Amino acid sequence: MAIYAQSYHEPLLSPREYLEREHRTDTKSEYEEGVLVAMSGASWEHIVINSNLSLSLGSQLKDKNCVVLSSDLRVRAEKRNRYYYPDTVVVCGKPQFEPNSFDSIVNPTMVIEILSPSTAARDKGVKREVYQSLESLQAYLIVSQDAPRVLLYTRQEGDLWHEVTVVGLESSLEIAALNCILYLSEIYRNVEFSNTPSL
Repeated sequence: MAIYAQSYHEPLLSPREYLEREHRTDTKSEYEEGVLVAMSGASWEHIVINSNLSLSLGSQLKDKNCVVLSSDLRVRAEKRNRYYYPDTVVVCGKPQFEPNSFDSIVNPTMVIEILSPSTAARDKGVKREVYQSLESLQAYLIVSQDAPRVLLYTRQEGDLWHEVTVVGLESSLEIAALNCILYLSEIYRNVEFSNTPSL
């Protein structure tokens, strides 16, 4: 999403209290060690890019026992005591959910976040570290919404990660973990760019 508002003045919530709150409200908040992080609406560019990614990945993965899911799916990172709503999640194989939960998944194969100026530092910093702590995760893709530029982290042996940046509408990016290719011309179809890249 485009903007995050964080408050440390409210009492810390337990994971159970957070989930109960999420189920009672129409708005979404992420959870970081007891602290709620409110999420606001996304920009036109953000929504178009997310739709393009879902279409491209979905068409390539439809026969590979993988599912491409929207930002309505919550990811649980128990080791770091976090709950996040990635912009896009890919789950290959049988989805696994947090015990006693029907909407908090613990085994994403790939996570995608689309940057804005207000989220760039968080998506590239703490969120990257948290996502990479998930044993199931094989790839983390960060996508700029104001320039044709993407950053891919791919799991190597153990906890080692390989990083590659791809720039330009003529470029493409192989997601080896999913055996698919993303073309930046498809990711950014119908997107107009600003002059202040966030990635």
